[in-house]
Amino acid sequence: MARAGLSAERLARAGAELADEVGFDQVTVSALARRFDVKVASLYSHVKNSQDLRTRIALLALEELADRGADAVAGRSGKDALTALADVYRDYAHEHPGRFAASQLRLDPQTAAASAGPRHTRMTRSILRGYDLAEEEQTHAVRLLGSVFHGYASLEMRGAFSHSAPDSQESWSRAMDALDTLLRNWPAP
Repeated sequence: MARAGLSAERLARAGAELADEVGFDQVTVSALARRFDVKVASLYSHVKNSQDLRTRIALLALEELADRGADAVAGRSGKDALTALADVYRDYAHEHPGRFAASQLRLDPQTAAASAGPRHTRMTRSILRGYDLAEEEQTHAVRLLGSVFHGYASLEMRGAFSHSAPDSQESWSRAMDALDTLLRNWPAP
């Protein structure tokens, strides 16, 4: 019989906390069972395996990021919206490094379509409307922005910018200026 109070949602939340503490790559059903002081078998009535648990953590992280992003960009446009959304990704990476790593887990197409991933794309596209990009160019811009947001935060979290001046905040601000300039002057195909 499963221990009272355990559910797939509770396990995903606890797994997300564990990921922030020890790293997403260290999260397993066994590690989570130790956290709850239960036998591994008692968790299998809630999650299929470690991959299922990791997917649930990724879905949780994507949802949290989308909620934060929506709040941050509400009522903003142009560079203000761009910077607000970018800051959400960067701040989330610093606050929740394991969850941020989870948000980058490759999901199967069906799971990805049902996740908060499409919300992220819609938010980014709504920001791009303020830059008057042609619809057929928006996918390229969405990919560029996602690459910069995730790439910068990932490199920064690994300490890539900690050993040289200027500090990474200054470079981040310059990157936002550069993205704003690029989006206002998007090259013709």
